[in-house]
Amino acid sequence: MKTLSYTNGPSHTPLLGQPIGLNLKQTVDKFPDNDALVCVQQHYRATYSQFYTQTTTVAKALLANGITKGDRVGIWSPNRAEWVLLQYATARIGAILVNINPAYRSSELEYVLNQSGVKMLVSALTFKTSDYKKMVEEVAGKCPSLATAIYLDKDWDAFLATAENTTDEAVAAIENTLQFDEPINIQYTSGTTGFPKGVTLSHHNLLNNGYFIGIRLKYTSTDRVCIPVPFYHCFGMVIGNLCCTSHGATMVIPCESFDPALTLQAVEREKCTSLYGVPTMFIAELALPDFDKYDLTSLRTGVMAGSPCPVEVMKQVQSKMYMKEVSICYGMTETSPVSTQTVIGAPFDKQVGTVGTVQDHLEIKITDPKTGEIVPRGIAGELCTRGYSVMLKYWNNPQATNSVLDEARWMHSGDMAIMDDEGYINISGRIKDVIIRGGENISPREIEEFYYTHPEIEDVQIIGVPDAKYGEVIMAWVKPKAGKNPSAESITAWSKEKIAHYKVPRYWKFTDSFPITITGKVRKIEMREISIAELGLEHLLEIKTS
Repeated sequence: MKTLSYTNGPSHTPLLGQPIGLNLKQTVDKFPDNDALVCVQQHYRATYSQFYTQTTTVAKALLANGITKGDRVGIWSPNRAEWVLLQYATARIGAILVNINPAYRSSELEYVLNQSGVKMLVSALTFKTSDYKKMVEEVAGKCPSLATAIYLDKDWDAFLATAENTTDEAVAAIENTLQFDEPINIQYTSGTTGFPKGVTLSHHNLLNNGYFIGIRLKYTSTDRVCIPVPFYHCFGMVIGNLCCTSHGATMVIPCESFDPALTLQAVEREKCTSLYGVPTMFIAELALPDFDKYDLTSLRTGVMAGSPCPVEVMKQVQSKMYMKEVSICYGMTETSPVSTQTVIGAPFDKQVGTVGTVQDHLEIKITDPKTGEIVPRGIAGELCTRGYSVMLKYWNNPQATNSVLDEARWMHSGDMAIMDDEGYINISGRIKDVIIRGGENISPREIEEFYYTHPEIEDVQIIGVPDAKYGEVIMAWVKPKAGKNPSAESITAWSKEKIAHYKVPRYWKFTDSFPITITGKVRKIEMREISIAELGLEHLLEIKTS
């Protein structure tokens, strides 16, 4: 009988059965004089002792303004020191932090404020082209739960001053009542289908995921982690912040939103040992004209996540950025986020061809999406996760919760995956992303990997567009390397006899950028919409694929 695609993560290290605030206090007691948080752009620096004192002040100010256990506090801001302070202060009094995407507009803001019942909103005044204050004022009258709005750079100091109206003992009294399974965070999914859903996560979900990620990265109190990924997403606040504070490492915030040059400057200045990003971020850093001027020799590890890592990019990250011990993580917000991760020392082919093995204390199975039965190893199916990391629920949305979380508490990811005989997992794409050309299932990832080896291509994304004959055909969006000018004809000719004819794109688009989310993930849905309009294929949208 063939081995089935099921695995679990045994561990000699027990789960942390404690709230986030208690874990932070233990770290503070061990490493009071270590740098806890450095925000380069804000000229902010705090040791663990200072950081803890500041979170106490924020917690007292929250209490003084009527916030207590179970209340929802929204944070709408790019990466700043105040974001991190609020993350830990809310956890210490059991308030539920609601992460609001910095890219949201007024209609999306109104929806999440009402859906989660935010009582207090802490917001930046502006960010890029967005006037946050204007949008808040526009929707406030339509958000009955919203009692207070506090703007950074305007109200923050006055807000902190209200901490004098309560005591340290009041914070401690609430901390003593906290249970680690209580909700502490709501994060809204992208909402590509219907309204965004509020992923509800507990102390236990978030703290343990950060802690065990750090174990695989071999973090100690001497590590300094550069975090250019956004805090509103699990990548920033869990893989970044909680991973650091649970090991006594330093959080280094290079800038409010990703900038490749400022990120590498921060690595050099703060002698960071670890750097995070999605593949597009690493590609942008490597493509800097003055890349060679940055001293990155302090780096040893990091996390690449969010989308598959191209082979050529991984080679350069390991050689040119000195990140020999870089780790690949895979997961989703609903699993806090990481379900699988490569271990340091994994063979190169496993680092680029898989998303590693199951994380400690978790279970993974791969099932037939139609029957729900576990498939044999080597066969593609839907990846499902079970264990401490699985969300409590979607906030106030039992129907959506039941659509992804089954009776046995398996979280259904919607991702197609293959488990090999060693337990390594390869993500072949979203169930909905598979291109079906005349009945032939085609993986966009496979074709992208092939074209990354082309000498004139810096980045490439593969999508499917409608076709009258085949149902779907392949289209490539190509970002050429600096100074290069490849054509559809030259790339097609180069492809001949290197890849099956049906995998060669029918359509090509050359561009200097892709539509991306604020986390740096490429928005293939938007690329498909743009391509269909530009190619005049709207009339084919009703044609069903084979």
